[in-house]
Parts: sequence; C-alpha cells; structure tokens
Amino acid sequence: MNALRLMAEDIRTVVDRDPSVRDRAEALLHPGLPAVWTHRVAHPLHRRGHRRLARLLCMLARVWTGVELHPGARIGRRVFIDHGAGVVVGETAEIGDDVTLYHQVTLGAVGWWRDNGRAPGERRHPIVGAHVVVGANATVLGPITIGDRAVVGAQALVIHDVPTGTRVLAPAAVPTTGADRRDAVDLLRSTASAGCW
Repeated sequence: MNALRLMAEDIRTVVDRDPSVRDRAEALLHPGLPAVWTHRVAHPLHRRGHRRLARLLCMLARVWTGVELHPGARIGRRVFIDHGAGVVVGETAEIGDDVTLYHQVTLGAVGWWRDNGRAPGERRHPIVGAHVVVGANATVLGPITIGDRAVVGAQALVIHDVPTGTRVLAPAAVPTTGADRRDAVDLLRSTASAGCW
C-alpha cells in the first residue's frame, strides 16, 4: 500500500477510535500516531539490516511518545495505541489489523533466563490476531497467540494462548466492609512500608 494512503488510514483510525479527537488535524497530536509512523519507517530498515538506525528511530519515538515498538515487531494496518504511555512491544511480536492497545500494555518475552536458550530467530513474543483489544496495564508474555477478536482485560497477565473470540479478564476489585476493614488497613500499612507505592 502507498505510504501516504497508509498514513491517511492511520489518521482515520485515530479519529474513529478516540472519541476525544474531533478531526484529522487533532489526530496528528495523538501520541500513538507518531509511534506507529516511526515504526512503519524503522521496520523495513531493520529487515534490511540497518538495525542501529532502526533502533535509533524507535528510541526517539519512545522518548517523544512513551511507546516502545521494537523495529523488528510486525504491526498490521489500523493499529490504534490509545494514550500511548508505557506501551512496550517486543522484537518478535506480531500485531494484526484493527488491534487496539491501551496504555501500559506489554507484549513481551518471558525473560532472558529462558530466551537465551532459544534457537536464533525463534519467536519470543506474542502474536496478536486481528480485531483484538488489549486493556490498560495488561501483560502478554512469551511466544503465545491471542486469537482474532479476543479481548484481554485491563490488568490481565496472559501467559497461555487465547482462542479466537475469547475474553480473558483479571479479577475485579472487591470492596471491603466491617470486619474486613482492619485487614485492609494492615495490608495497606505493610504495602506502604515495603516501598511499593
């Protein structure tokens, strides 16, 4: 697809999926857009062996947008990164068309202690199918597959394949009352003293 048409499609995607954006001019100020555009330039450079230049471009986009898209990752059309802050996508990740990623999403590897033992070129990061929504602060780790039209809820930790059309959700917060209140206060004190804030 022509680069200008692809850029216009990316702008339309921002307008269509972010109700706070009123028009195309405002879409140009959306933080996810320059990250995606930079990746669209850096990925072909990375594939042609210009790894350092590709990494430099993506690092600059990260500083500017808060979105870290490794230039080796494959990203489909109409990918929407809402808010942008803290999104991390690893080198061997693949993101399908029409995917929405919210802030603080990680599409990462399990860890160097496992990945250093993999064969060169072996996949370490997730494949995310088409029309998937990944909620805020969700973490998807390892060479797993998230099927088309799946929903990964906010705060979810996903380490196994997710079938097409499935929802995986983190447990919802439960309010405490009465007798539970003392336990909650003790937990809060111990958490605060552990420096976890």
